[in-house]
Amino acid sequence: MTDKKPADFSGVGEAPDHLAIDAGALTDYMKAHVAGFAGPIEIGKFKGGQSNPTYLISTPSKKYVLRRKPPGKLLPSAHAVEREYRVMTALDGQGFPVPKTYALCEDDAVVGTAFFIMDFVDGRIFWDSGLPEVDKSGRAPLYHALIGTLADLHNVDHKAAGLEDYGKPGNYFERQVGRWSKQYKGAETSNINEMNRLIEWLPTAAPNDDATSIVHGDFRFDNAIMHPTEPKTLAVLDWELSTLGHPLADFTYFLMVYFFPKDVRGGLAGLDLIDLGIPPLDDAVRIYCERTGRDGVPDLDYCLAYNMFRIAAIIQGVYARALQGNASSPEATKMGAQVQPLAALAWSFAKRAGADS
Repeated sequence: MTDKKPADFSGVGEAPDHLAIDAGALTDYMKAHVAGFAGPIEIGKFKGGQSNPTYLISTPSKKYVLRRKPPGKLLPSAHAVEREYRVMTALDGQGFPVPKTYALCEDDAVVGTAFFIMDFVDGRIFWDSGLPEVDKSGRAPLYHALIGTLADLHNVDHKAAGLEDYGKPGNYFERQVGRWSKQYKGAETSNINEMNRLIEWLPTAAPNDDATSIVHGDFRFDNAIMHPTEPKTLAVLDWELSTLGHPLADFTYFLMVYFFPKDVRGGLAGLDLIDLGIPPLDDAVRIYCERTGRDGVPDLDYCLAYNMFRIAAIIQGVYARALQGNASSPEATKMGAQVQPLAALAWSFAKRAGADS
């Protein structure tokens, strides 16, 4: 959920001892469960702080990716690689761009924790939403492609895909606001007036419709692999937060980048988008609506307020764990200062949506 940087996440290195994998045991498993597999294998771990450790498995003829639960005691619903495997397998069957999955192993004896194996997809990952490494003429087509991919996800018939029970339908915003309010209060380290107001107001103003689709939960450029030369999405990654939910919550999560400053997720606020060749917000909304058959996004301000509140609550949780000495990154201790400005931005959209000032 928090910022990723290419230097932190790009490339493959040797796994630390506590995350090392027994090559022999994995080879035996893949021989038995992965069609077309032929060793020998080389194992490298992708850099970065992914909550689910991810590895590159190279053979003389093919590359695979292994994604596993981390070792140690875990929260009951966290690190659910089984859910990731399930949704990716189902979406592949519907023609949606995800890496092809091969096998799910829930036997801890093989690598120490549950894991699944999927294809390695080679392409471009963009870490900055301004797409500075792309020529001006190539930026809008990439935005169009990625927005179209999200629309295609929301158009998938989740029942036909076998995902009818992948989450609870209806009342999505109310349930999510309740969840993140509880999480925030449990991790609260200072009194932030805007967060208190959002906790009170958000449940009272949720959109009336109960639209339900598969939602990704963290849809942005750096969670997608784009074609090496074409404006085409090859694969969407990181399905940890996916569930059944309201499609507009998912779409407006992607749109938040338009309101973030450049130092937050490569935000676009204050930039001359026309000069950069990036579609303005209205164009992004139009592209999505045309692809999904919607007339518009009438609850845009509410959805932006909700998503910014959600991120503020998540960041507060990371910060609180850092104070307790449990954070996975030293950068987490710097995150506490982000919560109040993000809450203030969220409250500004709440007011635009009708909240009393």
